[in-house]
Amino acid sequence: MADERDEANAAGTGHGAPALRALLTERYGDLKSRLARRLGSTEWAEDALQDTYLRLDGAEAVGKVRNPVAYLFRAAFNIALNQRRAEVRRLGAAEVDDLLHIADDAPDAQRIIEGRSDIERLKHIMAELPPRPRAILLAARLEGLSRQAIAQRFRISVSLVEKELRRAQEYCVTRFRQGRGRR
Repeated sequence: MADERDEANAAGTGHGAPALRALLTERYGDLKSRLARRLGSTEWAEDALQDTYLRLDGAEAVGKVRNPVAYLFRAAFNIALNQRRAEVRRLGAAEVDDLLHIADDAPDAQRIIEGRSDIERLKHIMAELPPRPRAILLAARLEGLSRQAIAQRFRISVSLVEKELRRAQEYCVTRFRQGRGRR
């Protein structure tokens, strides 16, 4: 490490971006091999060093750097990490293609009309129920009340709630299917 500082100072690299670019060019092989070991890829190391060089080329002012080789290594390493993060966030061609071919689950106009019609039919069928079974069915299905809460509301047993709820549901299902058969 000490001889790196001596080389850097001897090369005059403590004075801004041009000196750092010169040091990067001079020490490219060493920096590339160190980065490749650290990153696990020679290609990533090369890309990071190239981007580091380009950023230094566009840098307006780089202050005095105490250890220029370590500075270049750290800059290239950070660039490589940022590139990796960006690649992880970026979708691949296959993923983009998959997204483009996702089926639209939204109902079409015909399904919306049929759904509204079914709701109206169900309202009419439920209107045919006696008041208490209809109220129990609505309390269970629309309000989400427990059997116990419904029993307390109507002052009846839980088993009677279950019987009336089952009968109301069976009636609605049977009548609904009958209506479908007539279509």
